[in-house]
Amino acid sequence: MTDERIEEELAIVAERTAPRRGPVVDHDTLEQPIERLSPRAPICVGEDATLEDAVAAMREARSGCVLVTGAAGDLLGIFTERDLLLRVEGADLSRPIGPYMTPNPETLEPSDPIAFALNLMSVGGFRHVPLVDDRGRPVSVMSVKDVVNY
Repeated sequence: MTDERIEEELAIVAERTAPRRGPVVDHDTLEQPIERLSPRAPICVGEDATLEDAVAAMREARSGCVLVTGAAGDLLGIFTERDLLLRVEGADLSRPIGPYMTPNPETLEPSDPIAFALNLMSVGGFRHVPLVDDRGRPVSVMSVKDVVNY
């Protein structure tokens, strides 16, 4: 192999292994509103839903959680993949979701800073944070995936 060919091969390897830079999560970014991350619309089920309804909704939407809402559209709880794994073992899926959801989950508003959401997720061990309007109705859900994709 010639010296020239070796240099070409080294350049190709260097290009392939060079770090790729995307958006940087810096102090300014953390102060931006959560809505900048374009969190997805919430998948909601009513308070009369069954475990089977919740699992079907999660599967269909390819989502890690569903929000449980009351008749007025207010947020009552959240049911996640973790709840399914840790709380549902041996349960009949035709049972109501109420005893298996996390009631009154911590929430934020889309206008809150990204830093608030990251702190809440870290301290609480959450992978999903419901975002609500000023009347407590779900408008979106922020997930760890939203941050990673950003």
